[in-house]
Amino acid sequence: MSEPVLSPDRSLVDLLRHQALTRGDSLAFAFLEDGRDEVDRIGFAGLDAEARAIAGWLAQRHAPGERVLLLFPAGIDFVRAFFGCLYAGLIAIPAPAPEASRRKRTLPRLQAIARDAEVTLVMSTGETLALVRETMALLPALAGVRAVDVRDAPAGAAADWRPPAVASGDVAYLQYTSGSTNDPKGVMLSHGNVLHHCSDLRAACGYGPDSVSVTWLPNYHDYGLIEGIIVPIQNGTPCHIMSPFAFLKRPLAWLRALSSLRATHGQGPNFAFDQCVRRVRPEQRAELDLSRLVALGNGAEPVNPEVVEAFIAAFAPCGLRPEAVCPAYGLAEATLMMSCRRPSLPPRFESFDARALGERRAVASEAPDARRITSCGAALGAIDIAIVDPDTRRRCPPGGIGEIWIADACVALGYWKRPEDSRKAFAARIAGDDAGPYLRTGDLGFLHEGELFVSGRIKDLIIVAGANHYPQDIEWTVERAHPAIRAGHVAAASFTAGGEERLLIALELERGAISLDSDRDALRAAVQRSVSEAHEVPVHGIVLLRRASLPKTASGKIQRHACEGFLRAPEEAVLAVWTFDAGWHARPTPAVLSVAEE
Repeated sequence: MSEPVLSPDRSLVDLLRHQALTRGDSLAFAFLEDGRDEVDRIGFAGLDAEARAIAGWLAQRHAPGERVLLLFPAGIDFVRAFFGCLYAGLIAIPAPAPEASRRKRTLPRLQAIARDAEVTLVMSTGETLALVRETMALLPALAGVRAVDVRDAPAGAAADWRPPAVASGDVAYLQYTSGSTNDPKGVMLSHGNVLHHCSDLRAACGYGPDSVSVTWLPNYHDYGLIEGIIVPIQNGTPCHIMSPFAFLKRPLAWLRALSSLRATHGQGPNFAFDQCVRRVRPEQRAELDLSRLVALGNGAEPVNPEVVEAFIAAFAPCGLRPEAVCPAYGLAEATLMMSCRRPSLPPRFESFDARALGERRAVASEAPDARRITSCGAALGAIDIAIVDPDTRRRCPPGGIGEIWIADACVALGYWKRPEDSRKAFAARIAGDDAGPYLRTGDLGFLHEGELFVSGRIKDLIIVAGANHYPQDIEWTVERAHPAIRAGHVAAASFTAGGEERLLIALELERGAISLDSDRDALRAAVQRSVSEAHEVPVHGIVLLRRASLPKTASGKIQRHACEGFLRAPEEAVLAVWTFDAGWHARPTPAVLSVAEE
């Protein structure tokens, strides 16, 4: 290596070059195909060499600043391609690789991303590349765009590589938002954003020289990319990658990997912890040793207190310390994480008056119907968190619930080619205050004793008869209303009928749980009764969906606003619909009348 290695704090290219010199061939990444068998591995020096080869190859046909769509399954090839793009000065765009079984649902998102970013190259690998090319043929935005296999980069191309002229403030990649409340937008993350934020994450989450990470989160999700991949590189310690499908198929595989590899760090959304509790049997837990875990981040979706408590109780006999479970909050526009409960502290839950929460006030309460909320901990680093009335743009008084605004060097540069959207979201100012500018998160929350509590999204808020209801609270109630309801697959949303907002519940059922012909009335009554008793709001619409049909983003967030469409124009995904004014409507195809027949 003849080229000088600059400060690792300047760019992601300099970071990896620095680690290649200081860490050499020590393990950077290993891929566990089924969560157990290692099928690929690479050291820091090897990753640097391959990134230089890929960059030299790409530079033959592509100029710095062009956008490259990365459509990779889980594995190290994604990491090779991602850094190959950065080494060439190209802007990487991680996105979900197409799946034959879900192509119809994923095409619109890929089309939107490709059109918005004006992609000039697509990269993938192996068998996935053939499906990528078939998919590209269906997308007008990718007509004429070349698709290449990252493995085709000749090793000799490394000799042609020249360090790109990138600065800390230059765009490294576009992180497209999940689209949970609107069309996906490309968040412009700079090299400086990422390096600054990863330094804060290392300190807050207790990374050290002996850390070992295991991640199954998707490489196109900000959680999987930042803490799953980039933080281990900055920390100079090994990361073991699993496929998300390996986890979904068998959550025990993740826990076994954490145990056998003596891992210190891992991450997952709330549903993952729930799946571990539900699907890992006591005799399987007995074989696990989770005593080395320092921090298991729980973020990317609302953190349910009951799930956290159940997870800790289930795996405490495996040596899991309560302090190792770390609830967190963040969003792509802030690179990743804004706050987290530090691994030196156990999770914290507080109870607040439910009616006051609906009035956007946080009032501590011990009443039986009080709502328990999980603390997402204190702000990372020097992040400034402000709680602001979204209408008046004034700071909320102590105990007030408002929109969460933040200011820090981790805040992204804005949205790609969307100056007006960027101005509204990234340049907010608090009325009567000189601080800022702030990023508007679109989430509601409050500060309590120095820690952040998140209560919901502004656009997801359900308002019925003048009262505010948080959908995740109603969804949790519905999940427990009847044993046939599939956990993690319930959406609460609103729809308009008779000029008024009404509550809609969309849900999936466990396979073979009930027959819609004989058990539908009991199911309907259980849902209505439980919601009415817990939240004092009537359910006016229920939609039963086929398994895996609940609208979700690529990162697994429920798209609640999409559920109203099931009432207007039922799709094949709909098994049956019940509404307050028209009664029960089962789809006429006999094959879908009974869930047991699926």
